[in-house]
Amino acid sequence: MSKIIKDRQFRPAAVPNVKVAGFWGKWQDAVCNATAEILLDRCVEAGMVSAIDVEQPSPGIVIPLQPWGGTTQMFWDSDLGKSIETIAYSLYRKPNPRLEARVDAIVDLYEKLQDKDGYLNAWFQRIQPERRWKNLRDHHELYCAGHLIEAAVAYFQATGKRKLLDIMCRYADYMLTVFGKGPGQIPGYDGHEEIELALVKLARVTGNYKYLDLSKFFVDERGTEPHFFTEESKRDRRDLKDYIQKTYEYGQAHLPVRDQRKVVGHAVRAMYLYSGMADIATEYNDDSLTQALEALWDDLVNKQMYITGGIGPAASNEGFTDYYDLPNDTAYAETCASVGLVFWASRMLGRGPNREYADIMEQALFNGALSGLSMDGKTFFYDNPLESTGKHHRWKWHHCPCCPPNIARLVASIGSYMYGVADTEIAVHLFGESTLKCELAGAEVELKQATNYPWDGRISFTINTPQPLSFALSVRIPAWAEDAAIKINNQPVELASVISDGYARIEREWVSGDQVDLDLPLMLRPQFANPKVRQDVGRVALMRGPLVYCAEEVDNGADLNAVVVPAKLSDGGSEVLPDLNGAVAVDIKVEREDVTEWGEQLYRSTPATREPANLRLIPYHLWDNRKPGSMLVWLPSAKE
Repeated sequence: MSKIIKDRQFRPAAVPNVKVAGFWGKWQDAVCNATAEILLDRCVEAGMVSAIDVEQPSPGIVIPLQPWGGTTQMFWDSDLGKSIETIAYSLYRKPNPRLEARVDAIVDLYEKLQDKDGYLNAWFQRIQPERRWKNLRDHHELYCAGHLIEAAVAYFQATGKRKLLDIMCRYADYMLTVFGKGPGQIPGYDGHEEIELALVKLARVTGNYKYLDLSKFFVDERGTEPHFFTEESKRDRRDLKDYIQKTYEYGQAHLPVRDQRKVVGHAVRAMYLYSGMADIATEYNDDSLTQALEALWDDLVNKQMYITGGIGPAASNEGFTDYYDLPNDTAYAETCASVGLVFWASRMLGRGPNREYADIMEQALFNGALSGLSMDGKTFFYDNPLESTGKHHRWKWHHCPCCPPNIARLVASIGSYMYGVADTEIAVHLFGESTLKCELAGAEVELKQATNYPWDGRISFTINTPQPLSFALSVRIPAWAEDAAIKINNQPVELASVISDGYARIEREWVSGDQVDLDLPLMLRPQFANPKVRQDVGRVALMRGPLVYCAEEVDNGADLNAVVVPAKLSDGGSEVLPDLNGAVAVDIKVEREDVTEWGEQLYRSTPATREPANLRLIPYHLWDNRKPGSMLVWLPSAKE
């Protein structure tokens, strides 16, 4: 077993140790009341549960094989895994014995399905057993294993039931014999990353660090020469040129991970890989991985990310194209990709609080990810454009239903992303009504966060501890929060004197009842894109706090591109909208081109006349929750 060097390491708070209310409480209620069971129902309807039931005939190929040699049916174990994980997290908030019993029954099926050696995969046990471990590049075996591992960890933590955890430990123990550099072992890794971060979770919950070593092996081997995917193809007698996307960049296997500096390929795969790399960097204090991740981070957020935190503009590869290629109406920006960005950002905080990562985590979470779930928790976006003519709507299910359980499990476990805990420090990464309970220096500490964020920027933290205790409390000060102010027990603190990497770090002896008050002024602020983003030239986006705002036809009528936002914003007021989860809508004064006086002409020599008008804006993540209609994030902007 490798030696794990202990340094300043932050790990996310355990899900059961954080209770949320307020903004996130409403979203978690939607998951508990609707999404969790909907996910399981739709998995059943698709045939995923019968596929693992050895007492029923094998379903065979339900979703036809595609030209790349596989089918989304191969991923069914991952969909069931994420759905079980969502249900596990939901049980913390709202116990549901009936739903729990349904999961127990599925776990029993997996136990019966598992081979004696520990192998577990519905497709390769019941449909193509002769193809086991033959095409790791395309067929997602380890990806499916990873999601089942994450489900097992979550379900054990939620219920105390070990059966699924033991099943997946047996599978992971078997993987230790299959993968490696030894005689007869496979020196490879999966085409779709996920197992890397899952094994870290398994190691942390079991205390068995051999799983960390296997994760590190998968990370270290990726992209090395001789190239595993090439050698695998030769052994399997497959055409070396006949595979999806025709490039190893698609799965970030074109270079060893420490040599990668540009974010390429499939967006979700990239985010999962970087998440696993960040976990390994934290656990092993591996600066070489951290350096690569820092370069990749800069490449993504400065050249390839939508203002919503959406990533991956192209449907053709579900991923990245060229620098500054960020079309709005055709944006793919898969929900899973923004969820993955949240995962990666969270893990980049493992070696210490840093606003650079937490700000983007918040941006992707509130905008690019959360838009993937309707307010009632019943319908979903797969792709998330920043402009719509009114034809883009959430759907009930998908032939590749990865996004619904992904956003659901993120929402249901949001507390673990809000806080990071080290031996003698608590870091507050995200704001929201919540209560954290954790152990610091052998003592139980409770941190209560009271706020109506993101609608209001006033945030109060109250510390409760059984005896005076010395530790550090690090609270993020977002880069967008001009004139932020902080007080301790009602005494102002000069922010500049306590700021470290964008966090107010307050180290002192705390006693019960101590209070920290943070004020983050929330005001509508214009955002302009780099001129190299050709689709946003002459346009402006508007944000308030962490939220991107958009205009919808239901509030403003059609022809949203006829709206012109003045160079200097003029406040038209705001309104709380009960029908949109109590969201704050913002009104501004604008000009509007008169399309009615244009006539039948397509072109003419004079521009349209403009009239004063009002424009209502709502948070982007809430669009398409009311009447269908057009939507616009990047609005035409008047020159100075």
